[in-house]
Amino acid sequence: MQKIAKKLVEIMKEVSYIEKKGRNTFHNYSYATSADVLEKINQALVKQNLCSVVLSELLRMDEVTTVKGSIEHLATVKVDVMLVDGDSGETVSFIGLGSGQDSGDKAIMKAQTAGIKYAYMMSFAIATGDDPEADSNTDESNVIHEENRVKSTKNKAATNNVVANEYLCKKCKDKLTEKVYKYSLSKHGVPLCMKCQKLNNGRVVA
Repeated sequence: MQKIAKKLVEIMKEVSYIEKKGRNTFHNYSYATSADVLEKINQALVKQNLCSVVLSELLRMDEVTTVKGSIEHLATVKVDVMLVDGDSGETVSFIGLGSGQDSGDKAIMKAQTAGIKYAYMMSFAIATGDDPEADSNTDESNVIHEENRVKSTKNKAATNNVVANEYLCKKCKDKLTEKVYKYSLSKHGVPLCMKCQKLNNGRVVA
């Protein structure tokens, strides 16, 4: 496989990076389209006099219910790619897995498209800048969500502390009714039980 291996190295150099031009507006991330990947791969294969033979196998077909309650088909496909060197006859094979979901008859086609795209991207180590899972918008959203969660937790804790402590007498720590609590605040400026209010004689407790 020495001859085809050298050609594969040249292909890896040529297709080392593919710009993300596709946009998933639902999940808000960018991706390298199958059309861009296959176009670049095809040009590199032809230049090196390599041809590709692709076979796909449907591994699974399921029915899934969307959040809106509609039924769609979810297909999982295995794609076998074999590259044949037109000069030496040497071959190399690799596999890609893809899944696709559609309400009509395009689930398998979507799965095949994803399978062959990622088969080439993984086998030739094609970079696209970043991953959908590490998309900047997603990361920023996660950070904001976490910050809001922490703030909410702190605010809740603070509220719970106030609720737990606001009806306690400042001096003897006895529990107060809401009525006594409000009266004491208005008259003494601090929460006091009736006994401590009498002992206080109207003076403001420090």
